[in-house]
Amino acid sequence: MKTLKLIKQNTNIQFLKYKKITLSISIIFCLISFFSLFINGLNFGIDFKGGSLIEVKSDQSINISNVRSRLSLLNLGDVQIQNFGSDKNILVRVEASSSENNSTVLSRITNELQSFGEIQRTEVVGPKISSELIQKGILAIISAVGLMLFYIWIRFEWQFSLGAVLALIHDVIITIGIFSFFQIEFNLSIIAALLTIIGYSMNDTVVVYDRIRENLRKYKKQDLYDLINSSINQTLSRTVLTSFTTLLALFSLYIFGGQVIKGFTLAMIIGVFIGTYSSTFIASQLLHILGVKRDWSKNNDN
Repeated sequence: MKTLKLIKQNTNIQFLKYKKITLSISIIFCLISFFSLFINGLNFGIDFKGGSLIEVKSDQSINISNVRSRLSLLNLGDVQIQNFGSDKNILVRVEASSSENNSTVLSRITNELQSFGEIQRTEVVGPKISSELIQKGILAIISAVGLMLFYIWIRFEWQFSLGAVLALIHDVIITIGIFSFFQIEFNLSIIAALLTIIGYSMNDTVVVYDRIRENLRKYKKQDLYDLINSSINQTLSRTVLTSFTTLLALFSLYIFGGQVIKGFTLAMIIGVFIGTYSSTFIASQLLHILGVKRDWSKNNDN
């Protein structure tokens, strides 16, 4: 309640005053993301690279160095070993081999790993399936952005539509760029998170845009600069509190939810921060740059 009261008291923040600064920051981060994707690429998980994944659990601490030494004797190629939740659990990832069947590789690995503990789960993804997953993941993101573009175009008009979609693309590019820059594993759960981020960010943007359109009907002679600033301030408490409560849940999941959903929740946390920023600073700034018609009195609500 104290946070809400504080936000309500500050209802005259000049958001558009920082237009050059915020747009410059966004452009710089987008360029860094593109550069990182070009240089580093993405650290694809087994979902996209193809290969085998085995989780091992033991009653005692597992020495990763010993596991790595034993598996190196099998000449399996790229093998990644990490603790999974605690030092009594390990996760072993082996990239798909072009010379050996994945099932055969998995059998050889499990035979070696059984001496370290109990096998909890095994997963095998073939290279053909992994390439299809990459294509479908990219198609899902493009389709989601395209459908959002169509919705906003119908709901408002092209300036709103273009501003909202550019803000969405901004959110997706920076989120993916962070995963590329820090080489965080990129798998199917991250695609799911990106699609969720698109929906969350669009919802935030629509709330701001709806208030702008409402004020355009009410105050036909008010300067667009002042009108957009006023509209953002009017929706600020809703935006901040929604993001705050969402982040509380996400941080709880990240800390206590376990290793399996850590990548998903991390992507969501990044996306909520960026989505809140873009709906407040980027989408509205773009609308001011593009301009918008002032008389909405002849338009009926859709």
